Amino acid sequence: MNIKKNKPVIGISIGDINGISAEVTMKALLDGRLAKLVTPVIYAHGKALTFYKRHLNLDEFNFMQIKSIDDVHHKKINVINVVDECPEVIPGVETREAGKMALAALNLAISDLKEQKINALVTAPLNKNNINSEELKFVGHTEYLTAAFGSQKSMMFLVSEDMRVGLVSGHVPLREVVHNITQERIKEKLTIMLKSLETDFGILKPKIAVLGLNPHAGEDGLLGSEEQEIISPVIRAFKDRGEMVFGPYASDGFFGMMHQKKFDGILAMYHDQGLIPFKAVSFESGVNFTAGLPFIRTSPDHGTAYNIAGKNIAEPGSMRAAIFQAYDIIKKSEHWEEED
Repeated sequence: MNIKKNKPVIGISIGDINGISAEVTMKALLDGRLAKLVTPVIYAHGKALTFYKRHLNLDEFNFMQIKSIDDVHHKKINVINVVDECPEVIPGVETREAGKMALAALNLAISDLKEQKINALVTAPLNKNNINSEELKFVGHTEYLTAAFGSQKSMMFLVSEDMRVGLVSGHVPLREVVHNITQERIKEKLTIMLKSLETDFGILKPKIAVLGLNPHAGEDGLLGSEEQEIISPVIRAFKDRGEMVFGPYASDGFFGMMHQKKFDGILAMYHDQGLIPFKAVSFESGVNFTAGLPFIRTSPDHGTAYNIAGKNIAEPGSMRAAIFQAYDIIKKSEHWEEED
C-alpha cells in the first residue's frame, strides 16, 4: 500500500467576493483541525482576502500568495490570483466584475482538477445572475462541472449527519419537473446514489427511500399516475436485483414522521421537495456534494447572503463541513498518513 505523506490538496473557488463566501472560507480555515488534515488552495485574489481580513478583524488568518498550483506549500493556506486586477470589494452589492472573478476562479480550479493537481474542489457560493451572459448560461455548479468534464452523469446530493438527499430533477423550472421524471432518469440517479453511498460514504448495503412526485404519492392514481407508471416499476426492478430500495413515499408524511433516520439515502423527485426538509434540519452543517463526477466536489448548502455580507455574522459551519466532507471522501478512496 502506497501511503501518501503530503496532505491532500483541496482547492476552494472563492465564489462571489461581495457575498459571504470569503468570510465563511476564511473563518472555516481558522479551524486548527483542518490545518492538520488538508492543504487549502484558494482560487481568488489576495487583495480580496486582505480586505476581509482587515474588515472582519480576522488577524489570525494568514496566507501565502503563489503563482500556480505547482508552487503549493503544504504548511500554509495558499492563494492563487485568478485575475490580474482584483475587482473592488463592495460587501452586499452585486457587480458584474465580481461575477467574472467567480467564474475565473471556478475555471482555473477545473483546469487544475483535470490535471489532477488538486485532490478535491470545494466551491464557495456564487451568484448565477452576475455570471450569466449571452455567451454563457450558468444554472448551477453541478451542471457546469458535469459539462466541463464531458458527458459524465452526476447528481446533486445534499449530505449531513442527519440525512442524505439526492435529486432526480435539479435546477429546472417547476413546470418542467414532470417531463424530467422518467424511468431512465430515476434509474440513473438511483445507480449514482447507490455507488456513491458505497464508495464515498463506506456504506456496504445502502438502504434508500424514494419519494413520490404527487401529493400523497398519487393516492393510488387519484392524484396522479406517475407513481404507478414510472416510479414504482423502477423500485421493483432494483429490488429484484437485491438492492434495498423502497417507496414511493409521500414526502410530507415521510419527513413529518422523521423516517429519514431509517434510511442511508433519500431520492427526491425535484429540487424543493428534497432541499426544503434538508435545509430545515441541516442548514448550518449541510454539504452539497456532487455525486457521479470523476472527482470530489463539495460546497456549503447556502448562497451568497448579500444581506449579511461584511457584517461579521456569517456562520462558517457549512463551509467547514464541506471541507471536512471532501477530506473524508478522499480518505476513503486514497491512502493518506495523518499528521500528529
